[in-house]
Amino acid sequence: MNHPTPAFDAERALALARETFQIEAAALQGVQARLDTSFAKAVQAMLATRGRVVVMGMGKSGHVGRKIAATLASTGTPALFVHPAEASHGDLGMVAPGDLLLAISNSGESDEINAILPAVRRLGVPMVAITGRLESTLARHAEVTLSCAVDQEACPLNLAPTASTTAQMAMGDALAVALLDARGFREHDFARSHPGGALGRKLLMHVHDLMRTGDALPRGAPATGFIDMMHVMTDKGLGFAVVVDGDRPLGIFTDGDLRRLLETGADLRSLSAREVMHAEPKRVRADALAVDAADLMERHSITSVLVVGADGQLVGALNTNDLLRAKVI
Repeated sequence: MNHPTPAFDAERALALARETFQIEAAALQGVQARLDTSFAKAVQAMLATRGRVVVMGMGKSGHVGRKIAATLASTGTPALFVHPAEASHGDLGMVAPGDLLLAISNSGESDEINAILPAVRRLGVPMVAITGRLESTLARHAEVTLSCAVDQEACPLNLAPTASTTAQMAMGDALAVALLDARGFREHDFARSHPGGALGRKLLMHVHDLMRTGDALPRGAPATGFIDMMHVMTDKGLGFAVVVDGDRPLGIFTDGDLRRLLETGADLRSLSAREVMHAEPKRVRADALAVDAADLMERHSITSVLVVGADGQLVGALNTNDLLRAKVI
């Protein structure tokens, strides 16, 4: 039977939103208050796991489980999500001795999870349960049980999983945080599992990954005439030219230097590269992080920096466009 849609009540919507936050915040406080040594035992068990943490859950608990598995995997704990219904039809082969099962069920009576518990037991796979009922079938089969019981759901009908799934999510985050700390997981480790993100670019990308080298590097000897130096700058299109003695950088001449020279009215055609260069240019090591080169340019209000090797010899150059293309800045 179709029911007529009631008129939208903005005040009621706001009131329900505030009530939802209050109910879910109270649920989290309740879970926090019940935390005991079982949590530490769960963390220890997951740390001791030689294989992976296999996360399972049905329905909304399954959606939470996918997120928990992803969080664990990205913070140093190998993990994957296996759908319990599919596990009964072949996917249980993804679970191997040495793994640990993290099973999530608010009622603790999910038929799909409970059906595979004997098989999991035969594999010798230990289990940590996240459930709202400590007397449930799931809790009885688990080596460690973490309570996520809530007094009520935020749903006005007290039916849709809301506060309970929030509690499950928070428990998963708490496990991930405790585990990454116990493993000594740091920013560089996080960056390695997030190479496409902003942090990955900042912590993994080095100057030698971005610098211009070889024929792309505008360079000239100290005695190079001004006109020839301008040709070099124009051909390479970087807005500067490096003055070198062999591979030893002596100075740099930039578009900015050119503008300042033009304002003096000097006869530029009679000048050499040595006479127009800016001595002691800013340099950065090739093995430095690209973000450090960006910081150097920002501090000195420059758009280009020379790149040198461990011996101080010129090996490349970098400008802000290179950093922008790599999304370092």
